[in-house]
Amino acid sequence: MRTYHCFWLLFWAGQPHQSFLTLLSKRTSGFPEKEKVLVFSGNSKKDFSRSKRSWMWNQFFLLEEYTGTDYQYVGKLHSDQDKGDGSLKYILSGDGAGDLFIINENTGDIQATKRLDREEKPVYILRAQAINRRTGRPVEPESEFIIKIHDINDNEPMFTKDVYNASIPEMSDVGTFVVQVTATDADDPTYGNSAKVVYSILQGQPYFSVESETGIIKTALLNMDRENREQYQVVIQAKDMGGQMGGLSGTTTVNITLTDVNDNPPRFPQSTYQFRAPESTPPDSPIGRIKANDADVDENAEIEYSITEGDGHDMFGVITDKDTQEGIITVKKALDFENKNLYILKVEATNTHVDPRFLYLGPFKDSATVRIQVEDVDEPPVFSRPAYIIEVKEDVPINSIIGTVTAQDPDAAKNPVKYSVDRHTDMDRVFNINSGNGSIFTSKPLDRETLLWHNITVIAAEINNPKQSSRVPVFIKVLDVNDNAPEFPMFYETFVCENAKAEQLIQTLSAVDKDDSFSGHQFSFSLAPEAASSSNFTLQDNRDNTAGIFTRKNRYNRHEMSTYLLPVVISDNDYPIQSSTETVTIRVCACDHRGKMLSCNAEALIHPTGLSTGALVAILLCIIILLVTVVLFAALRRQRKKEPLIISKEDIRDNIVSYNDEGGGEEDTQAFDIGTLRNPEAIDDNKLRRDIVPETLFMPRRPAAARDNTDVRDFINQRLKENDTDPTAPPYDSLATYAYEGNGSVAESLSSLESVTTDGDQDYDYLSDWGPRFKKLADMYGTMDSDKDS
Repeated sequence: MRTYHCFWLLFWAGQPHQSFLTLLSKRTSGFPEKEKVLVFSGNSKKDFSRSKRSWMWNQFFLLEEYTGTDYQYVGKLHSDQDKGDGSLKYILSGDGAGDLFIINENTGDIQATKRLDREEKPVYILRAQAINRRTGRPVEPESEFIIKIHDINDNEPMFTKDVYNASIPEMSDVGTFVVQVTATDADDPTYGNSAKVVYSILQGQPYFSVESETGIIKTALLNMDRENREQYQVVIQAKDMGGQMGGLSGTTTVNITLTDVNDNPPRFPQSTYQFRAPESTPPDSPIGRIKANDADVDENAEIEYSITEGDGHDMFGVITDKDTQEGIITVKKALDFENKNLYILKVEATNTHVDPRFLYLGPFKDSATVRIQVEDVDEPPVFSRPAYIIEVKEDVPINSIIGTVTAQDPDAAKNPVKYSVDRHTDMDRVFNINSGNGSIFTSKPLDRETLLWHNITVIAAEINNPKQSSRVPVFIKVLDVNDNAPEFPMFYETFVCENAKAEQLIQTLSAVDKDDSFSGHQFSFSLAPEAASSSNFTLQDNRDNTAGIFTRKNRYNRHEMSTYLLPVVISDNDYPIQSSTETVTIRVCACDHRGKMLSCNAEALIHPTGLSTGALVAILLCIIILLVTVVLFAALRRQRKKEPLIISKEDIRDNIVSYNDEGGGEEDTQAFDIGTLRNPEAIDDNKLRRDIVPETLFMPRRPAAARDNTDVRDFINQRLKENDTDPTAPPYDSLATYAYEGNGSVAESLSSLESVTTDGDQDYDYLSDWGPRFKKLADMYGTMDSDKDS
């Protein structure tokens, strides 16, 4: 039968009041026994056996925050196999083994090397084993045990906030909830009273209280008034150990603000206000401010002002300044010191937001008396009307009075007034005014047909103080008088055919009248008495303000009488009757059988749309201006210098005088045809130069060229001589090209670059023989040679 040995574990249950030198007995009382069941392997499931008790233990307790100088003793391991000869070795593993907890491998004593904090780790799980030191084999099975850290009160309560902020309405009832504070304790709540927190108020009484278990802060005083005190600072303490002596504590601050309610009515600081307002104050102008004080704030202090009583309720108004909550007294109508100089008003101030809970305190409004004294000012004269309308007939005699304006000084002094006409409104001085009594009279004749309305301005000024003046418009309407006779609306010129028949209508007449007729014009037409019996035409009045001209006989002869002048008398029916004699011109014309006019002796009437005299004059003026412009242009052209007529680059001479294009040489067929230079016939072509404007027709004399000379070089030399001796030649020649030097030129190359490459000095004396055209080159190069010689 297999033999089992005992493995004892001796623990020290440390308490603050016990000695660390006391050892537990082999079977320590107070620790429940724990059986160890071993299961053997085999074929039968019933092959079980029980071992004897070998461990004496339970979970073990160790005080936290040990303050001793030596390591804190935890307990001791011991095996029955330990003979005391050092053959066994004790091993500890698990949480903190070898670091936080160490074991004496010979004796099995376990110690804690550091101070333990339950708040960091409350439980440690360790495993113990005894092995043979020589073979390294375990002599006892590995066993597990637990070390629990006993809590001590080493943490004070901590509030969740350092500072709390809360607010409640003023005048709140007792017990009104304010705010709840919360404190926590890191100690073990299951062991003792280390984490049991109790709240108390250190500062803030008697206004507030706190529930000891919940931390709820409530009001403790009735009718706390914000206007007396708005801010409160309450200090709350949280203490552990159930608030007993020796417990740890923490504090927090609670700032409590009383919010405003409308519990104060507005009040005027004085019962009467006095203001002064000049009578010249314009409407809607402010004249003073009043203010009712309200101890409340924000919307609870908003005030509405109104005028409830007074003799100036319609003369003055009051509005509220929303920024300052002041009442602004304004003028609604124009003031008049002479009419009334004192007004007494009753102004009321009322809260716009009233809290029904505080109506018991009284009405939330107040009233005050406002006295307004109107001051007299020097006012300008006042006309009896804002505007005057005067009607006058156009035939009124000059210096006739047509109307009167009246103005008076509204002041008590009643200063005299003088009148005048603003001449800016009567530039023609048609009217004048009596400066003393304001009578308006005419100074020039009136004509309704010229101007119907005259709008003038009359000025009234105080004699003692002319700066005090006022103005009034006067509208003068000129009434019509029948002073204009009716007349033709146009010049009537008609024709009659030679083959006309009697009683044939040849023209319809109408009339106009400049005068105005309320019932409408009624014109009558008739022939003048001198033409009524002897005229070849008759006139028929249509009684509708028109008349018709008819022929009296058959056939007319334009060779006997080409033109008839028919006088027509036109009369109106107004009073006095006005009449005029107008003339109708009738021309005799040849017509076809259908009555269409062919021709007349005088200007033809068949082209009524021909040019008028004014149009002919305008056309004639345009022609004259055009001729003058052409003459001036020709004169200016004579004064201008000769200049090339051909400036286009496409012209052949441009290719000759241009020095910035070397061309394609003799092979270039697009350039100037050099064959022209070789043609002796070209010498005999005495043509004028086309590239300049000649001043005279002077033709230079050209000697006959040798026809047998075909050398281009001789031809060029000959042309050079001709140009040198020609006083009329321009400073350039269309044929003086240097793009072709010819064969064996005397000058050879004129390039200064090629001259530098020569071995010796060159002689340029021959340049002097080439004439004035090469004088500049002769001076330049000849001078250099002469300098060298010298």
